[in-house]
Amino acid sequence: MPAANRLTVHGRVQGVWYRNWTVNAAQDLGLTGWVRNCDDGTVEIHAEGEEEALDRLTVLAQDGPPAADVIKIDRSVVPAEGHMAFEKRR
Repeated sequence: MPAANRLTVHGRVQGVWYRNWTVNAAQDLGLTGWVRNCDDGTVEIHAEGEEEALDRLTVLAQDGPPAADVIKIDRSVVPAEGHMAFEKRR
């Protein structure tokens, strides 16, 4: 089973194409999982794959798309859910 991380991205990350950007970045890194907006204004990312790719996604997510303004990212290790692709959720 691959490694898995849950990222909670804080800042101006909704309404700036952050979820679409995350899907592209995760797919480029060979990761699976999902990304969704949360009611509190954060974006939540569940990513599964190789540790190195998870680390890289975390670094890239600090910048995100051009219109985003990321304040901080909370990262935790979580159980893998066995996703076959990376998708955007509502």
